[in-house]
Amino acid sequence: MFADLFKRLTAPDPAPLPDADARVALGALMVRLARTDGSYDKNEIAQIDAVLMQRYGLSVADAAALRAQCEVAETEAPDTVRFTRAIKDAVPYEDREAVIEALWSVVLVDGVRDDHEDAMLRMVAPLLGVTDQESHKVRLRVMSR
Repeated sequence: MFADLFKRLTAPDPAPLPDADARVALGALMVRLARTDGSYDKNEIAQIDAVLMQRYGLSVADAAALRAQCEVAETEAPDTVRFTRAIKDAVPYEDREAVIEALWSVVLVDGVRDDHEDAMLRMVAPLLGVTDQESHKVRLRVMSR
């Protein structure tokens, strides 16, 4: 189902993603991060939906449908390192901090920094070309909401 997306993401010189594919890629990365601790709960699901609604101007139903696609894509996605590096190559730098903000919002939705989720995000941020310092600033911004 998502073979073309992953083929484009893992190409030697990926082009910028079309909007629909970028939505699935971001959503799948949020789902992967949420599942990292072995628990994918209703708060994380609601936060992913909220990010998708806000970022893309979707209705509740459309965000839930997109998230469902993202859940399937996450299970089919290549390993996190290749997947994330491919997103980095396809997503402009100025948009990557917003990706990190979305990821932190999912990690922190329950008010707990789970060690597994934290470690995954600490790995993902540099793979997206975002420094630890930038990710830290974004995390503090998300925590202050």
